[in-house]
Amino acid sequence: MMISDRNQSTAVIFILLGFSDYPEFQILLFLVFLAIYVITVIGNLGMIAIIIKNPKLHTPMYVFLKHLSFVDFCYSTAVTPKLLENLIAEDRTIISIKGCITQFSFGVTCVVTEMVMLAVMAYDRFVAICYPLLYTVSMSPKFCALLVTVAYSGGIIPSIVLTYSLLVLSFCETKIVNNFVCEYSVLLSAACSDTHFIEIMLFIFANLSTFCTLIIILTSYLFISITILKMHSASGRYKAFSTCASHLTAVTIFYGTILFLYCIPNSKNSWFVIKVGSVFYAVVIPMLNPLIYSLRNNEVKETFRKLMDLRISQ
Repeated sequence: MMISDRNQSTAVIFILLGFSDYPEFQILLFLVFLAIYVITVIGNLGMIAIIIKNPKLHTPMYVFLKHLSFVDFCYSTAVTPKLLENLIAEDRTIISIKGCITQFSFGVTCVVTEMVMLAVMAYDRFVAICYPLLYTVSMSPKFCALLVTVAYSGGIIPSIVLTYSLLVLSFCETKIVNNFVCEYSVLLSAACSDTHFIEIMLFIFANLSTFCTLIIILTSYLFISITILKMHSASGRYKAFSTCASHLTAVTIFYGTILFLYCIPNSKNSWFVIKVGSVFYAVVIPMLNPLIYSLRNNEVKETFRKLMDLRISQ
């Protein structure tokens, strides 16, 4: 019986509809998403190179930003190439069960890691503004390395658990996915096995990672706001706020999109909105983050200019 089930699982495929409802816009969408992906790759890898190159940027805030850029690059690479393939290839809509699980696994790792990394960056700003005299001691290199390890572990562990729970299932139904990415709910709907326990695990991991990191961020910014309001100098308040502005913008966009998708009712009329929201957090946000942090940071912009001048002189 188990052999039969496994044979059925190997034959299962998923049909990703993507944006096939709009055939007249396929080429235009391909060019737009290709441009976004190129900007994402250049922006995030460029941010990593700038931080590594400039010794002035070897501080906890930029160490975390470097890892955030790496996660954004990985997440975009896990999703966007398949999206581009779906728009131009003849058999673009077909993905195997193994391919679907692999994409889901990378997606979970990157999303949860980014959540934890954003929470870590909020804590870093909290220490820097509320306890500036203790910042160097509190955010030591060893402690920063520990926080980075926690962030990656927070993404990898749920991914391993959920991926394993999918691999032990038997699949016996080809599914049509009205999206361009493989989601956990779609994978479970194609399973022949009992999925009740796995759905509980998903609920726990999803809510724990989302709300715990959000609580850390909100608490950090609550104390930051109180500290800034107590400052007597207007220039001091502006300087303190400017160090948080980029991170606060990135957090608002990221969590705003995710919470918006959670709140969408499960109806056929909402599928287009879900697709657009998925594009935003999976494709657009990884492009926006390096732009947000670089445009508001003079040290990053100055290092970029020096690298470009050096490149031109060569």
